[in-house]
Amino acid sequence: MLYVVTGPPASGKSNWIEARARPTDIVIDLDRITQALMGPGAPAWSQHPTAMKVAHRARYAAIDEAVKHLDEVDVYLIHTMPSPRWLARYRRHGAEVVAVDPGKDVVMQRIRDMRAPGLQAVATRWYAQRAKRGSEHKVTRQSSRTW
Repeated sequence: MLYVVTGPPASGKSNWIEARARPTDIVIDLDRITQALMGPGAPAWSQHPTAMKVAHRARYAAIDEAVKHLDEVDVYLIHTMPSPRWLARYRRHGAEVVAVDPGKDVVMQRIRDMRAPGLQAVATRWYAQRAKRGSEHKVTRQSSRTW
């Protein structure tokens, strides 16, 4: 099964996956990919432009390969704001799309406490996009960790 996990930054997408994925499942998480590509001591959730460009390319390759193995393993893919085109592609693979959203106030506080300030704009876009399109995905509001 392909699980596409959406949600604003700091909503708990990674933790939602950690609570469900088995060690043999595939997890495609841009934050984890970027961190793996950065040098020692790089900050978590790095937004370095070159690293992000390389990480996006690695993510696309991982998606292309992972969907070939859906009959063997579950694939958990974090995609914060998939476009209609990406959603259609995921649905062709039978994806279950899950939105992790503990609420805008919680997300904005987590970003202020732990993340780069620029991610507030990403979260604001996520909520605006969700309001415009309506709730087309299964939403989980549970807190995934104690922040």
